[in-house]
Amino acid sequence: MSWIEVFALSVVQGVTEFLPISSSAHLVLVPHIFGWQDQGLAFDVAVHFGTLFAVVIYFKSEILLLLKDWFISLKICKNVGESALAWAILVATIPACIAGLLFNDVIEIYLRSPLVIASTTIIFGIVLFVADRFAGKKDEKSITLYIALLIGLAQMLALIPGVSRSGITLSAALMLGFNRVSAARFSFLLSIPIILLASGYEGLKLSQSAYDIEWDKITGAVVISFLSGYACIHLFLKAVSKFSITPFVLYRLILGGVLFFIFWSI
Repeated sequence: MSWIEVFALSVVQGVTEFLPISSSAHLVLVPHIFGWQDQGLAFDVAVHFGTLFAVVIYFKSEILLLLKDWFISLKICKNVGESALAWAILVATIPACIAGLLFNDVIEIYLRSPLVIASTTIIFGIVLFVADRFAGKKDEKSITLYIALLIGLAQMLALIPGVSRSGITLSAALMLGFNRVSAARFSFLLSIPIILLASGYEGLKLSQSAYDIEWDKITGAVVISFLSGYACIHLFLKAVSKFSITPFVLYRLILGGVLFFIFWSI
């Protein structure tokens, strides 16, 4: 990979990992437009770790409090402080983990085509638009284990390329009556275990392969995806506190249309 490719794809991954606009759609479109080769497993691992660091550093205070209260709740066998939210994140993570283990190979073989990604980009853009009409006043304090399970079941759909993990979890939370900021914050916190598990799985595959790794570019990918991901989280939370989700919906519809136009005849 050239440094231009490293920079562009790291920014794309860092931004689209957290915005409800589908990272897989962009990682199909950008290399196609510029005629770039597949970025490879080592790069995927690097940018996943970069985005993981971004969300962990951004929410470091909340994460430390969640972990502290969660361990206390284990010890005394009842919720204390923020432990209920910590348990909600854990419960919401389980469905996607099970679905990933059961269906990952099927999805990799049958659902990674550009036309599938174009379709899901449009369909779940419309879902996001509808969900935004249900935005209410609930915040993270209102997340029960039942609600967490519903959001977790919705997150399973993000295994299908083009759906967008942040988009579908945001949509589910909005449909359940949460306000936009709380829905986005829960989606970001929920991304931590998922990204950790995904990057760990990819790292395991990488350790068992014979990749010739360019460590300078891999390090650059981690740093760039971290910086772009951190900035994206900050700006998105500010944006949803003031505006609707409609601009992201319109962007998804346009992006899906562009993908259809490019790949329909291939």
